[in-house]
Amino acid sequence: MLGKQNLNNKVIISHPFGHCKICLAHRQYSVYFLYMSKNILLINPWIYDFAAYDFWMKPLGLLYLGGLLRSQGHRVSYMDCLNPYSPQMIQRKGKSPKRHPYGHGGFFRTIIEKPACLHFLPRSYCRYGIDPDIFRQMLNHFEEVDLVLVTSMMTYWYPGVFEAIKIVKENLPGVPVALGGKYASLCYDHAAAFSGADYVISGPGEKPVLNLLRDLFHEDAARIYDETNLDSLPYPAFDLQEQIDQIALLTSQGCPYRCSYCSSPLFYKKFLRRNPLLVADEIEFWQKNFGVTDFSFYDDALLVDAENHLVPMLSEVKKRILSCRFHCPNGLHLRSMDANLSRILYDSGFQTIRFGFETANFQQQRETGGKVRNEDLRQAVRHLKNAGYATEDIGIYLLCGIPGQKAADVIDSIEFVQECGAKPVLAEYSPIPGTKMWNDAVATSPFDIQHEPLYHNNSLLCCRNDDFSYEIYSSLKAKLKMKKKVREPSL
Repeated sequence: MLGKQNLNNKVIISHPFGHCKICLAHRQYSVYFLYMSKNILLINPWIYDFAAYDFWMKPLGLLYLGGLLRSQGHRVSYMDCLNPYSPQMIQRKGKSPKRHPYGHGGFFRTIIEKPACLHFLPRSYCRYGIDPDIFRQMLNHFEEVDLVLVTSMMTYWYPGVFEAIKIVKENLPGVPVALGGKYASLCYDHAAAFSGADYVISGPGEKPVLNLLRDLFHEDAARIYDETNLDSLPYPAFDLQEQIDQIALLTSQGCPYRCSYCSSPLFYKKFLRRNPLLVADEIEFWQKNFGVTDFSFYDDALLVDAENHLVPMLSEVKKRILSCRFHCPNGLHLRSMDANLSRILYDSGFQTIRFGFETANFQQQRETGGKVRNEDLRQAVRHLKNAGYATEDIGIYLLCGIPGQKAADVIDSIEFVQECGAKPVLAEYSPIPGTKMWNDAVATSPFDIQHEPLYHNNSLLCCRNDDFSYEIYSSLKAKLKMKKKVREPSL
């Protein structure tokens, strides 16, 4: 039993595993007083796409909600349709997907029928994650669920979201289902009309979910959550996973830049940051209690004002003699890189570094936000190499396929990155509703991106044109891949 009735019709709730380490880390009690604790099921749905790879990809927002709901005394369960460590799938397939020691790797993959509107693309369409019958079997273990929360990521991954909701509705009839996340926020009307969810939440989910619990079950929050203070959130509930291969860290929220292709300003109106010493506390907590070595940063602006944020955090990690590998799948800001910061990143164990450069075309740099110049890249690469990084370590994202882009612009950008001594990484543009570039994308795309989110898929080269065709793009991609194989024959 997780709780017992008292004379005042309240329930005293204790953590099912005794004193919860996460609660103790936040100096919270492991016993809560609520009118009625609820059973809440969190679901991370499948990816349906032409390709998918786990580049340190975790449903961080959903797991933060899990931590918050536990701090309110609710009993939280988690089902991950993408789980690469699923025992049932390993038994069925005879092996697990190939994983890297740094915490990234493949998913289970099954070829499925393509949606009708994507039949023209000569590539296999796949479901990434566990088989649906395993998902159904797992749902049978949850007989008393009061609320299901489903997250969503890319807008064009919604078929996996719809399938998860459909199966939940079949197996848990009458249980309310709330959908949140990026797709639900960016394509709210589409999600509300077609997802099958009872509630669709737009934007950050913490307050809306607490309000939903109040409206559904007449419960007030037991613990105050301050949305302007990121340190008021409990740690995300990573311990609910099958295996913790890495921890995603969020040290800030939002971004001071307003790039025309980016959705960050749509989700976060202000740029907020955590106390760097408390971030070091979190790193220490996961390493000492769960043996985690690899940490990925989900910040949109990790290096902004690094002297007062990232540098003190890394100094504290070093002082505590923590052995960490850090990864930055999100693009870092090049303008912040100098000799001192480059040495600090290298000495602190930053193994995977990626930078947002987008293009070497000056006009496009200015139109997309003006956050970086060509000279910034030259200087940053020089500092990083002096610190110890090799060419292959310094990944530079180039935005490929933005509205009106010419093939020559992409080719020139690739060559410029290579001349500077770094590795170009093509990041195919996916049009995002509500961004500054959205209207240009609608006007130039040959697809109906306004009404069908499947056409946001970056595999389509959504804003291709006569000068920069899909064939030219594919050729550039193949050439870069071939150069990588020549440089790294062992890989």
